[in-house]
Amino acid sequence: MKKLKNEAALLKKAIEIGEKYAMNRGYKGFSATNAAKDKVESLYRLLVNDKLVQPLAVDQENQPNMKHKLALWIAKQLPENHPLLK
Repeated sequence: MKKLKNEAALLKKAIEIGEKYAMNRGYKGFSATNAAKDKVESLYRLLVNDKLVQPLAVDQENQPNMKHKLALWIAKQLPENHPLLK
């Protein structure tokens, strides 16, 4: 797994956009008390269920890999000239 430039910022953006996507899909939303790891896992599983990201192998399903998948997902969604991609 090769780390992306600005991966932490991309993950933050992915969580932000992912929450909006989840709410549009009928999810009631996350509360301020939800842990980031819970948000990451929920969003990852939603995106896999909707076939927007390729699922990880069962033995590879862990927090760092899920975070990386979300960062890759949002990197592909952003326009080429977005500051997070530079």
